Amino acid sequence: MVRIHFSAMCVGCTFLGMASLATIVGLWTVQLLPSTGTPAEPWNEHRLPDTLVPDYYNITLWPRLQPNIHGLFVFTGNSSLVFKCLRETDLILIHANKLNLTSTDGYVAKLFALGISVAPSIQKTWMQETTQYLVIQLKGKLKAGELYELYTEFVGELADDLAGFYRSEYEENGEKKIVATSQMHPTHARKTFPCFDEPAMRAVFYITLIHDRGTVALSNGMEIADTVLDGQPVTVTTFEPTKNMSSYLLALVVSDYTNVTSANDTLIRIWARKKAIEDGHGDYALNITGPILKFFENYYSVPYPLSKSDQIALPDFYFGAMENWGLVTYRETNLLYDPVISSNANKERTATIIAHELAHMWFGNLVTLKWWNEVWLNEGFASYVSYLGADFAEPSWNVKDLIILKDVHRAFAVDALASSHPLSSKEEDIIKPEQITEQFDTVSYSKGASVLRMLSDFLTEPVFVQGLNTYLTTFAYQNTVGEDLWNHLQTVSFCQYFLPLSVKEIMDRWVLQMGFPVVIINTTTGQVSQMHFLLDPETTLERLSPFNYEWIVPINWMKAEVEQPRFWLTEKTAFHSDMKATGNEWVLVNLNITGYYRVNYDTENWERLLNQLTENHEVIPVINRAQIVDDAFNLARAKIIPVTLALKTTKYLSKERDYMPWQSALNNLDYFYLMFTQTEVYEFLQNYTRKQVTPLFEHFKTITEDWSHVPTGHTDQYNQVNAIRFACSTGVDECQNLTTSWYRQWMDQTNHNPIHPNLRSTVYCSAIASGGGDEWDFGWLMFKNAIGIEADKLMSALACAKDTKLLERYLGYTLDASMIRKQDASSVIVYIASNPDGQTLAWDFVRRNWVYMFTEYGVGSFNFASLISGITKTFSTESELEQLLQFKSDNSEIGFGSGTAALEQAIEKTKANIKWVAENQREITDWLMAESA
Repeated sequence: MVRIHFSAMCVGCTFLGMASLATIVGLWTVQLLPSTGTPAEPWNEHRLPDTLVPDYYNITLWPRLQPNIHGLFVFTGNSSLVFKCLRETDLILIHANKLNLTSTDGYVAKLFALGISVAPSIQKTWMQETTQYLVIQLKGKLKAGELYELYTEFVGELADDLAGFYRSEYEENGEKKIVATSQMHPTHARKTFPCFDEPAMRAVFYITLIHDRGTVALSNGMEIADTVLDGQPVTVTTFEPTKNMSSYLLALVVSDYTNVTSANDTLIRIWARKKAIEDGHGDYALNITGPILKFFENYYSVPYPLSKSDQIALPDFYFGAMENWGLVTYRETNLLYDPVISSNANKERTATIIAHELAHMWFGNLVTLKWWNEVWLNEGFASYVSYLGADFAEPSWNVKDLIILKDVHRAFAVDALASSHPLSSKEEDIIKPEQITEQFDTVSYSKGASVLRMLSDFLTEPVFVQGLNTYLTTFAYQNTVGEDLWNHLQTVSFCQYFLPLSVKEIMDRWVLQMGFPVVIINTTTGQVSQMHFLLDPETTLERLSPFNYEWIVPINWMKAEVEQPRFWLTEKTAFHSDMKATGNEWVLVNLNITGYYRVNYDTENWERLLNQLTENHEVIPVINRAQIVDDAFNLARAKIIPVTLALKTTKYLSKERDYMPWQSALNNLDYFYLMFTQTEVYEFLQNYTRKQVTPLFEHFKTITEDWSHVPTGHTDQYNQVNAIRFACSTGVDECQNLTTSWYRQWMDQTNHNPIHPNLRSTVYCSAIASGGGDEWDFGWLMFKNAIGIEADKLMSALACAKDTKLLERYLGYTLDASMIRKQDASSVIVYIASNPDGQTLAWDFVRRNWVYMFTEYGVGSFNFASLISGITKTFSTESELEQLLQFKSDNSEIGFGSGTAALEQAIEKTKANIKWVAENQREITDWLMAESA
């Protein structure tokens, strides 16, 4: 039976008055005790004991969308938690953070017994701040097998910190609007109500929201009743109970939004600001959500388990999106699509992010990993299948191949560092909130997606999805560990497909040790071998591997133009006679990059591949053309092959028209730009890149009939952007004149922007870089008047200015939320750092303001990992290394939060960059001089 405590609606007025007496933080009505106890005391442990498990919560919350007399936004609420006692105990530990717990009769909490026993009375309560617990010490013991109810009332701040129950602000028609919204993931539900805030502590949530009349309340379940509260100008909305789920999936929103709706098998609603919906910006999301949901129903062979699918676009949101079950939250730019101002890249991002979040409805929500040490399986899986869902919604894009550039190559870059980490960690090593947050990184998302794609390939997709189905149906509404998935895949693949070892034994090599191999092919002898690939092979590995850095490697390959049967490399070295090549035969390994590894060849085979690229590059699959370039550049950085061999892979590009090889080459040449912008090499690099990209620029000028339309192909549109961006940045006069004239036309006719949405980011940046104060001020004015995607494009382009005074002014804006939203501040700093004229300014700014940013803004506002990696990516001198080490030392006490691992990686990368520049600068200069002549 559900107990509904509507008494809190009256008590809420008392709460609001109390909250106005002081700031929320520190208004505890419970005793605060310092953390001086021994680790043996349960309240000093970061993991909940195994004594209690939740059954259901009955929660009522009332967010105030207007500030009180002290300028504070607050919410009030009460919670009835019904839990079961598994083992006899006299202690209740429940997560609570930044909540003021109180009650009308002076008790912080009330405990009731729902069985035959009598609830013990409460002896004392206190908040254990370091572990974020409300500690309730009982005079007697809870009985094993019995159900109890814990009732609490509380006040919290509806802060703008993007965590827990928080507020987001925006302007519409000149009026300031407030949205009360939530981000519980990963450890912020405890900031909203007292709860067992661990993923394995699944429960049913009965939610009631009290909100101003004229606003709309949303939660995971469908609204089932709206009533008016006597004597108050508010509406009370109750929702259908959620499925049994983890606390981090709870979602709450109060706003004056509206929606577009589609009702077939499942009710689908896209929510956003009224004007965005009126202007049709939610239509694309609505059109593809149904097909993507249907695709995943068929893919998993499990029906969508909820009655509705709400998706909502928020002005302020820390992550790109969050898979709350039944109410998915997004940054506005990731959900809304405006065909007038959105590019094809924006459209693709909307499709893939919707697919990513909807994939979680089953993998992550229906079945949830037991603990955050295996978060990679959740996020890596959704990242992988997001390409499948988006491909189903937009089959003409061929989006599945783009996983190579967006995830495989991205993962390689991080996983080749000695400071990388395994996909799975030990459970006891990931216990604190900041450690949990650090797990959501490139390794978890992109490497996770890459190795799962490899797994699907060598099992074959039909077997892979069959295993997923038995896994999801067996563990529905339960928690698992990664090994459970391997076991189900093994069951369906056993006796059907030959594997050298079990699925678990193969995958453990990829999951439990960091890094990846480079597979070395000798086409003279047929020898095939592997070794751990490190960008800096001289670095000291502090992390031991349980498998001595050996992998079980699936080898997909072709000889000349003929695909060959797969074989497995199960040891350091093996011989495969078919790998021998003679004459003009070339061998190409890792066909279509289905394996998560790099490939090196003997010199003769490299030359044969380069000759083939020169003579007829289209004989080699387009994905592998991109990989040849990427492998070669990274092998050269690791001092495995000469740097000139890597540069030779770009010589054929003057004939290349496909996007993936060009993007791969430009990504790798970008490293040269980062290292050599302040050196004599820069001019020669510019000359060479200009020579290679000019034919591409001319190609797109021709097929677009002098830029009068865009190419029809999805990736061709991407490559048109590449052609313009690099032609302009390397000094092609025709390109610079083109972008400047387009931008000037816009300045002259403010209400009409003649620049195609695909080209706006590039054109804005080029024009602002070549312009002055007038161009920057116009861009800033347009930015302040823009929302969503257009605002993002202008925000990045404003960092392209060459005037340091403009850049300094822009940096200052990042600490003023009225100028730059908190969620965007770290991005703006990184954009400025990516500009050679702004790099030093940005680094000095971060060092000067680190304490302020870290303490005042916190994890919900600044992405410290991306900030540190973005600021330091150009570091390549001893002076910069000294500054970085000093920065680490100066701030060791305050710390680096989610940026801790990024700082260690930055130090490692800088050391590697210093050595690489010293060893390669002369050779690179000579080669570029010769080739750009």
